[in-house]
Amino acid sequence: MKLSKVFTNSMIKHNPIFMQLIGMCSVLAITNSLQNAIAMGAAVTFVLIMSNAVVSIFRNIIPDKIRIPCFIVVIATFVTLVQMILHAFSPAIYGALGIFLPLIVVNCCILGEAEGFAYKNKLIPSIVDGLGTGIGYSLAVIIMGFIRELVGYGTLLDKRILPESFPGIGLMGAPAGAFILLGFLIAGYRSILSRRGE
Repeated sequence: MKLSKVFTNSMIKHNPIFMQLIGMCSVLAITNSLQNAIAMGAAVTFVLIMSNAVVSIFRNIIPDKIRIPCFIVVIATFVTLVQMILHAFSPAIYGALGIFLPLIVVNCCILGEAEGFAYKNKLIPSIVDGLGTGIGYSLAVIIMGFIRELVGYGTLLDKRILPESFPGIGLMGAPAGAFILLGFLIAGYRSILSRRGE
């Protein structure tokens, strides 16, 4: 399979948020600000690329019966590395992401790519798949973070964008607002793909 097809399939046709509906807990929780969404997207993308690479390299060595625990150990290693980097260089983002950072370990999106793709494919396609899936995830959370922060608080990256007179729509800052927005985004995304015949 061509690398470009692997990339577009991972990012668009098999988008983890809009198409597969996996890894949703963090999406609903951390997208109340654009900064949190960007940080989570970057963290998930890094973990996806690195874990896919390691799983692919060792796919012929990892025994089939214990592959899932092995995948979790690999993923947990890279999640811990991300936590340590954020804690050292950006304590504010580390605190804002909270419990959802270590929960990347059990994110179905990452575990699904390790099991469904990296364990069956060579190194370069696995890295490309991780990158495509990570970018697809990142775009979804960034779009949600952008809309929720702008409509909910009138700010972007903590800078006032809308006039002070704009009161903000409190629902957009709440998890219920995230759920409603996500439903509309999924419907819109799938509608666009179906019109394109995908």
